[in-house]
Amino acid sequence: MTFFMLSYKIMPLPHCKPAIGLTGINFYGILFSMRIAIYGAGSLGTALGAYIAKAGYPIELINRNAAHVAALKEKGARVTGTVEMTVKVNALTPDEMSGVYDVVFLMTKQLDNVNVVRFLAGYLAPDGVICTMQNGLPEPLIAEIVGEERTFGCAIGWGATMNGAGATELTSEPSALCFSLGGYKLSGEKFDMIVRLLQTMGPVQIERNFIGARWSKLLINSAFSGLSTVLGCTFGEICDNKKSRAYAQAVMKECIDVCAALRIRPEPVQGKDIVKLLDYHGPVKKWISRMIIPIAMKKHRRIRASMLTDIENGKRCEIEAINGAVAAAGCKAGVPTPRNDRIIELIRKIEAGELKPGFENLKRLNDR
Repeated sequence: MTFFMLSYKIMPLPHCKPAIGLTGINFYGILFSMRIAIYGAGSLGTALGAYIAKAGYPIELINRNAAHVAALKEKGARVTGTVEMTVKVNALTPDEMSGVYDVVFLMTKQLDNVNVVRFLAGYLAPDGVICTMQNGLPEPLIAEIVGEERTFGCAIGWGATMNGAGATELTSEPSALCFSLGGYKLSGEKFDMIVRLLQTMGPVQIERNFIGARWSKLLINSAFSGLSTVLGCTFGEICDNKKSRAYAQAVMKECIDVCAALRIRPEPVQGKDIVKLLDYHGPVKKWISRMIIPIAMKKHRRIRASMLTDIENGKRCEIEAINGAVAAAGCKAGVPTPRNDRIIELIRKIEAGELKPGFENLKRLNDR
C-alpha cells in the first residue's frame, strides 16, 4: 500500500490558554486521557517535548542517557538559541517504562530500528500508534512491525543541538518551526491528537504526497548534514564557501535526478518549490541555483549536523539513513550518485578515526 495523504484538513487550534488546575489533563476544556511519549528525546525531542508540556499536555520524554533524564527531572527542559524557555517535564529512561502508550513519537537515530520498534510495540496500546520523526525513509520498516494503520511519519523543518544535560539549543528561526505529516491512512482520534500536539510548536502541513515531502527533507539533509559532518561546520558555513556550496548543489542535483527517475515529486519546503529553484540543465540555471542556496538556507544557518555531534561524542552516526538512502535509491533507479557516495566514504573514515572533520576535506571530496 502506498504511503500517502488523504484530502483531509485540520484547522489550527484557537489561540487560547489551556485550562489550569487539573494537573495537565484538561486541554482547551477537554478531558485528556491519552498517554503520550517521545522516545529518543534528545536535541529535537527535548525541544518538542518542552512545547507540548508548556501547552498543558502530559507527555513523557524518554531517553537512554541517564544524566540527561536526571537533569530533565530536576530542572525541566531548557530551550535556548532562537527561543528561550524552561519547562517542567516528565522524563524517564527506557527501563523505567511501564504500561502502554496511545501515541509514541519516535525520534531515535536509525541505527537499530528493527529492535527499537519491536521494543516499542510491546508498550503500545491495542490501538496505539507510532509517529516516526526520524530522517530518511523509515515508515515501511515500522509498518511491517506494527501495521500500516498504526504508522505515521513526520518530516521536521527545523534543527536543534544538545547543549548539555537537560538542555537543547534551537538553531532554526521561530518562523521555521514546522512539520510535514503523512501516513498510510490519515484519520481518527490518534491522528487528530498528533496534529494537535505538533501544533503546539508550529504549523502542520498535511501532505497528500508524503513520500515527496520525505525526499524534500532528504535532499537537504544529504547535502547539508552530510557536508556539515565531513567539514565540521554549520550549514551557514557551507553556504559561505564557494566550493562547499557547489558540492552541496551537486548532491541535491543527484537527489532531484533520482526522484525524477523514480517518478517521485519532491514537495515544496516552507512554500518554496525546491525542484524549480534548484534543478538545472544548463550553465545559466546552474549559476542561478547556486546563488539561491544561501537565501534558501538563511533560517537554518546555525544548524550543525547531529551526525557530527554523534561522531564527536564517540557514537555511530546514521549516514546510511541519509546519504545512504539516496545512494540505495539511485542504485534502484539506475542513477549514479558519486557525490553522495563520496560523502558516505569520508564519513566512514571519520568514524574510524582515519580522518577528522574539517574544511581540509574539501579537496578529498573533489579528488574523484
